[in-house]
Amino acid sequence: MNRYFLEVTYHGGRYAGSQVQQNALTVQFELEKALEVYFRQPVPLTGSSRTDAGVHAGQNYYHFDLEHPINPKAIYNLNAILSADVAIRQIIPVRGDAHCRFDAIAREYEYFMYQFKDPFQVDRAWYYPYTIDWEGLQAAAGVLKEYTDFTSFAKRNSQVYTFNCNILYSEWKRQPEGAVYRVKANRFLRGMVRGLVGTMLQVGRGKITLQQFREIIEAKDCTKADFAVPGHGLFLQKVEYPEQYFSNTQNVEIG
Repeated sequence: MNRYFLEVTYHGGRYAGSQVQQNALTVQFELEKALEVYFRQPVPLTGSSRTDAGVHAGQNYYHFDLEHPINPKAIYNLNAILSADVAIRQIIPVRGDAHCRFDAIAREYEYFMYQFKDPFQVDRAWYYPYTIDWEGLQAAAGVLKEYTDFTSFAKRNSQVYTFNCNILYSEWKRQPEGAVYRVKANRFLRGMVRGLVGTMLQVGRGKITLQQFREIIEAKDCTKADFAVPGHGLFLQKVEYPEQYFSNTQNVEIG
């Protein structure tokens, strides 16, 4: 049995999320449907990082097992089967015990906002035409690196073994049209990035102080955070694996 990693990118606007759900259109469902058509057998996928409804991915991974080697033309043919909002970038042969979720060492997200009406950003960023204290917003982003327990930023009923996450960087970058929030951590909780963005913006709008922001983190209570942030501004940009993780494999490049 051969194991493969599937590197994908997608626009999440039509989907109820990346992971298969009953009675809902998901990215994983679309991928498994295309794989079944091409390989003429069911091909179950395991995902590296779950994204919520409307959230996009510049890079995400799935893995699957198949008895026979894959033809290099598979990527071209699979992309022809898939809808226009999902694309396969690579199919990577890996060792048999490789796991795209458990072997990942970091994930990187970006959240985009724009402050001037722009019809070309409607489905890829959040229109937020309000006055913002950028220094306060940046200070809130920096505070996050002092903590590891992010219970307050996990949606209710999150079934995880720990709420601890190690944030590697957290920063806001001003752009001509608005801003982007960049955050990288070893792992993220369900709804965490949107909860962080929404609550930090409370600081940026002057609705809460930096000290109150700290108190929300320390409360370990998800009812204190602001999750009212739309998914369409959020991108999973990178899933990171240990150095040379793929070095002993032969990539099947896009044909």
